[in-house]
Amino acid sequence: MSDTPDSAVQTARVQAVRTYIEQHRAAFLDDLAAWLRIPSVSAQPDHAGDVRRSAEWLAAALTATGFETVEVWETDGLPAVFAEWPSGDADAPTVLVYGHHDVQPAAREDGWHTDPFEPHVTDGRMYARGAADDKGQVFFHTLGVRAHLAATGRTAPAVNLKLIVEGEEESGSPHFRALVEAHADRLAADAVIVSDTGMWSEDTPTVCTGMRGVADCEIELYGPDQDIHSGSFGGAVPNPATVAGRIVAALHDEDEHVAIPGFYDGVTELSETERALVAELPFDEAAWLRTAKSHGTLGEAGYSTLERVWARPTAEVNGIGGGYQGPGGKTIVPASAQLKLSFRLVAGQDPEKIELAVRDWLGALVPAGIRYEIAFGAPTRPCLTPLDHPALRSVARAMSTAFDGATVRYTREGGSGPAADLQDVLDAPVLFLGISVPSDGWHAPNEKVELDLLMKGVETTAHLWGDLPAALAAAVPQR
Repeated sequence: MSDTPDSAVQTARVQAVRTYIEQHRAAFLDDLAAWLRIPSVSAQPDHAGDVRRSAEWLAAALTATGFETVEVWETDGLPAVFAEWPSGDADAPTVLVYGHHDVQPAAREDGWHTDPFEPHVTDGRMYARGAADDKGQVFFHTLGVRAHLAATGRTAPAVNLKLIVEGEEESGSPHFRALVEAHADRLAADAVIVSDTGMWSEDTPTVCTGMRGVADCEIELYGPDQDIHSGSFGGAVPNPATVAGRIVAALHDEDEHVAIPGFYDGVTELSETERALVAELPFDEAAWLRTAKSHGTLGEAGYSTLERVWARPTAEVNGIGGGYQGPGGKTIVPASAQLKLSFRLVAGQDPEKIELAVRDWLGALVPAGIRYEIAFGAPTRPCLTPLDHPALRSVARAMSTAFDGATVRYTREGGSGPAADLQDVLDAPVLFLGISVPSDGWHAPNEKVELDLLMKGVETTAHLWGDLPAALAAAVPQR
């Protein structure tokens, strides 16, 4: 860094942020541990009171942080928390942070070394359910905004800062879109920061640029009104189990492309720049296969493993059944068969159009004499932030500063989440900021968070709020 007035100011500010964080680290971790002791398991009705208690705890913590408005928002299920801290600057942009305060089920007998709801710190790691997913990554915003104020001398953030922290993400966010739609005016923002994601590794800081969507369906196939003798009737009447097999076989062509007509319509293709960035990541395919507990790769021709998982749509058979499954033989034509299919979707695909395409494709495959029913679940839309978006570059700059000038690379996530609902309803770019690493064990026994990385998340947000105003001003023509 050159010894210029600007660089000197930046160096002093970076040091001020770190000094503030170090001075408040112990109290911050004590507070986080207190929150982690609340077993806010949204999937288990017996813990509904704990999810509410978690929301109330967070609301109190945000009030103590300095947020001017803090509210617990009711849903038809479990409560969310909303908070707002106006900047006071007339031209300040508005940023909405998303996270969730509910957690996955956990019990000592699942394989935990310690009580999952009694945080345990050892070797620079905090072990507890929710330490990384997602309470730790929500909570680092409280210390981050205070460090931002301390380093800049401001009394309010450089952005109009809002938070929405839901209580049902681990249960599929069944009421989240309705909540966002009902409060769209309160949640309106120029950008959304999702802190429910991670990095490539401890020594490779990365920013996620998108998540796939998902649509899933169940198919019931009905043939004869009961199981019938395959000697007397087989070969002369349609067999629903055979039809199920043919449907599965018709899902893909010989190059593993999804063979449903219209499936790829509108897909946002990977640019050569993004393919090059993906290729730069230190990907160990053999190690990845061990994690997957699998014995070989297979997928759409012309794409690498990471490209297939992050940026290409898929069709998967999640379940197939029908006919006799007991020991020995039973020579029948079964009365029915069942299929469960799911489709991961990428930017440019519309779940409603995918559903119509699947229905048309299925109708053309099912022969006369077979009745069928198909039912789709609630879809999740894909989301993607362009690599050249100024706000994305702002997140990368803030993270690079926190990581001592390290190059920040870009990833996507193969899974799905409610981020697309925010993008959809609020018409704002979604940016991902997370510091969790794969070894943190989301949803698994002995979930943990690396405490030094957690502090890097705090640092990143402290720098981000000062960097974003200019970046979002530059992004206005893109909106």
